[in-house]
Amino acid sequence: MSRSRTERLVNLVICLLSTRRFLTAAQIAATVPGYEHDADDPRDHEAFQRKFERDKAELRELGVPLETGTASVFDTEPGYRIAHREYALPEIPLEPDEAAAVGIAARLWQHAGLAAAASSGLAKLRAAGIDVDPQATLGMEPVVTVDPAFAPFTAAARDRRAVTFDYRVPDEDQPSTRRLQPWGVVCWRARWYVVGHDLDRAATRCFRLSRVVGTVRMTGRPGGYRPPEGVDLISHVARWSGPVERTGRATVLVRPGRGAGLRRWAREVVSGPDGDRLVLPYADPEGLAGILVGYGPDVRVIDPPEVREAVIQRLKEITTRHDVVASGVTG
Repeated sequence: MSRSRTERLVNLVICLLSTRRFLTAAQIAATVPGYEHDADDPRDHEAFQRKFERDKAELRELGVPLETGTASVFDTEPGYRIAHREYALPEIPLEPDEAAAVGIAARLWQHAGLAAAASSGLAKLRAAGIDVDPQATLGMEPVVTVDPAFAPFTAAARDRRAVTFDYRVPDEDQPSTRRLQPWGVVCWRARWYVVGHDLDRAATRCFRLSRVVGTVRMTGRPGGYRPPEGVDLISHVARWSGPVERTGRATVLVRPGRGAGLRRWAREVVSGPDGDRLVLPYADPEGLAGILVGYGPDVRVIDPPEVREAVIQRLKEITTRHDVVASGVTG
């Protein structure tokens, strides 16, 4: 099924669930995106009717209880609606840790530029009687900072589309162009990676998103490849990145009652009148900075200067990215 048809079917279901009265085909055509046509043009109207009949059959095959009827005895044209009592979801109980995981995922999607999808998902859960608060995370502050390449790589992996991008490694001055069939995006040790099949090297490769330069370009058609069954993306990244020696030590000031994740990680915690001083082990300042900025104003770096500068740089990047998005919305 094409993406446009899937979106049309979803919009049709939403439309029919939004009312308890029967809607005629003409009313549906005027409401649901994808059904636009010229009703006075016989050929155009016939094409709409064929499309609408196919979609009705598809919904019924999927188990959607689509009813046909009229609102009153005076109506001459049949209408359609979805029986709420038959379509309602059963109770979906979530344990506290499961609800927290959903909240964390929603916050991640918000920060990843997928706010509409996150809001839609939460709305569907609430419609099923589940009240999930993205801010209620059992004392855990999720690290939700993502790289600009996150959204295009996740979209490419979802649609099974090959991509091209420029990638810079530390020991080379200029980035090189890579061609990849992405299998998925994962977070490993506070960094985001894409794993997939490298077309030029004919082998599995993973790439750190923070090293992607410029725009990720879609080059393949949707559904152009199939990832291996049961592939473990985290294992690929772990083998590629190797062991990490956390020889560095950083001192941060944390507000009382905040930073639960950092407290579990800390080698030393000293309480004081202005907050708690935590000593954290780290491997590189950039990696630690990526974690610390996720805690916002609850955490302040005291020492060393390299970590403090890395945090400042991260915050500048986030601010710049926010300004670009804001200008695009208002422009």
